[in-house]
Amino acid sequence: MRIIILSVLCLTIFNYYSHGSGAHAVPDVKNNLQIQKKEKSLIPKIDGEWWTIAGNPDLGRYNSKEQEPTSFGIWKAADGTWQLFSCIRKTNCGGKTRLLYRWQSDEITDKNWKPMGIAMEADINFGETPGGLQTPHTTIIGGEYLMVYGDWNNICLAKSQDGKTFARQLNLDGLSGMFTEGPGAGTRDPMIMAIGNTYYLYYTSSPNGKGAIYCRTSKNLCNWSEARIVSSGGTAGNGFPDAEDPYVLYLQKERSYYLFRTHPSPTSDKYMTTVYHSPDPLDFGVNNDKYKICTLPTEATWIVNDNGQYYIASLLPNHQGTRIARLKWVYQ
Repeated sequence: MRIIILSVLCLTIFNYYSHGSGAHAVPDVKNNLQIQKKEKSLIPKIDGEWWTIAGNPDLGRYNSKEQEPTSFGIWKAADGTWQLFSCIRKTNCGGKTRLLYRWQSDEITDKNWKPMGIAMEADINFGETPGGLQTPHTTIIGGEYLMVYGDWNNICLAKSQDGKTFARQLNLDGLSGMFTEGPGAGTRDPMIMAIGNTYYLYYTSSPNGKGAIYCRTSKNLCNWSEARIVSSGGTAGNGFPDAEDPYVLYLQKERSYYLFRTHPSPTSDKYMTTVYHSPDPLDFGVNNDKYKICTLPTEATWIVNDNGQYYIASLLPNHQGTRIARLKWVYQ
């Protein structure tokens, strides 16, 4: 797929964001923190059976017997079709062996979405690590599709009008990287949302081998705040892989933010997701379980809200594809 290259332009911030097909109002953080904690909170529960939407794709000359689909993103394109962009690792593309692949479907409830081909590869001309693309997360803000992704060292941004073809946004040095926590820190797994007039960009980094969920904020997508750790440690651990694939959403009924954090299970060789519930999008518990509400048997968890119907997506346990189930919220 041909990728058009553009320079970064600062945007007017719109007071909504979307993870599915609808927009969701998010209050200013200051007002939200005045809300008192309830005795019971809504927690996410998997509702029914899973269905597989994608398997291990045919990469042509990049095919490898060891290749695996890994972290991904799901969203609705401008034409109403559903898009799945997934990082495929251990391919024969060279370098760090990773690239982004795309599937498409008319309905989110369909099985076996249509393979659409390789969507994006790393480009060394823009400072990206060969074979280093990771975790594409896309959110609709102000009528634009904003995709954040990792290039092995940096967090990068691309934009789209149709939700299918994305253009890298370059800095003044002609590079795609916006920021990093430093060489060897494994800065990766970004997601972006807007709260009030501010962008919040969550991501994983593991400097000195200690994994944590970080957040930076911006008013214009050009200038980013200093990094802040918003989740680390607790029963999920603080090793290199113990705080991956952050997904944050705002639940209007609770007037609270939920963080889904992937990490290895302490009792098996599988991964799991711990869910945290907080009135503050910059504090889900650092070195404690203050805001922990439940765990889910999922890896690389993604939540979709399609006109009030929630869905949860996750990697297949054998790392050979992606699956979806319905999600409900229950008081506990």
